[in-house]
Amino acid sequence: MNIRGRHKVTPEFNMSSMTDIVFLLLIFFMLASTLVTTNAIDILLPKASGKTENKKSVAVSIKKDLTYFIDQKQVKTNQLEANLIKILQQEKTPTIVLRAEKSVPVENVVKVMDIANRNKFKVILAVKPN
Repeated sequence: MNIRGRHKVTPEFNMSSMTDIVFLLLIFFMLASTLVTTNAIDILLPKASGKTENKKSVAVSIKKDLTYFIDQKQVKTNQLEANLIKILQQEKTPTIVLRAEKSVPVENVVKVMDIANRNKFKVILAVKPN
């Protein structure tokens, strides 16, 4: 008399469904990462080799027609310092990311750097990577 059961349970684990889930997550994150936009004006930056640290900071952009922007809000030249002080007064290490188009004269860039120096703001010059 055969007492053993007819169906044996195999102790194997099928990984195909797990790999499908991993590939779907990979595709999702690749698509989601391309939708991230930066909070800045679209300008042509000069090229350089180096990296910019990404901390909480304020972007000051200078376009080739010499208009100034704090993040995406246009500001007059004479109100630039007052607006920066008002925005960065709460920060522990106030940081300005300076984004100037490559055709902007140097004295306009130095003007923003001088404002940062007077108020002890850290300045990061944004460039286009090589």
